[in-house]
Amino acid sequence: MIKNITITITMLLLISSTFAFAGNNDENKEVKAIKDIIAGIEYGWENGDGKPFRDNFLDFEGARYIEGGGQNKGLDSLVSHHVEPEKDAMEYLKLDFANIEVHFEGDNFAWAIADTRVKGKVKKSGRTFDKAGFQTFLFRKIDDKWKLVHSHSSSRDYRPAKKHAH
Repeated sequence: MIKNITITITMLLLISSTFAFAGNNDENKEVKAIKDIIAGIEYGWENGDGKPFRDNFLDFEGARYIEGGGQNKGLDSLVSHHVEPEKDAMEYLKLDFANIEVHFEGDNFAWAIADTRVKGKVKKSGRTFDKAGFQTFLFRKIDDKWKLVHSHSSSRDYRPAKKHAH
């Protein structure tokens, strides 16, 4: 009898850990999908390429994308007036999203936050900049694919943390 109970408990533990592992894999797959979109956005900004934006942003009436203290009303405004023209205006642009955290609210909504660092040099003036801050991304799942519905970036001049003597 005790042997049967032990076997039953062992089987239940194996089954429950299998389901927990499978669920975790599903979440890891979803996190990867969202991080891949964010990596595409990073690539798009650096290369003045609107394709990752057009592929992964939900273009809808009322869409707002906040960048650099201004807002772009709609996807076309973001891509045509911000992403693509900046490539020609910049000698270089380096963007880094780090420490990306992804959070899910149910099955069809997710949000992510990332540390942001952006460096560049403006061709016309020769001015360089180095900014650090945060970026927030809101996603909605449509037809089994994540779409970015809103983004907000906030940054200021990069100031490395001062080391304190102990």
